[in-house]
Amino acid sequence: MPVTKSAIARVKTNEIAQARRVAQLSEERTAVKKFEKAVTAGADNVEELYRSASAAIDHAYSKGLIKKNKASRDKSRLAARLAK
Repeated sequence: MPVTKSAIARVKTNEIAQARRVAQLSEERTAVKKFEKAVTAGADNVEELYRSASAAIDHAYSKGLIKKNKASRDKSRLAARLAK
């Protein structure tokens, strides 16, 4: 356990930041899953869900939650799924 005041504050800050990262990554994953489910079901709003999933991936990359190659790979897979 931290003893100094600054170390205690740092632990609190780290917990808040971790919660934010988890939430943002969860939003990205949810957007991708919604797109995948819509494609499988043959929904009408697939284009819109593709755009939102792609934007979520870009946002996760810009925040440093995922690496560049993973973002590119995920977007490529989404585009391939959309083209089918």
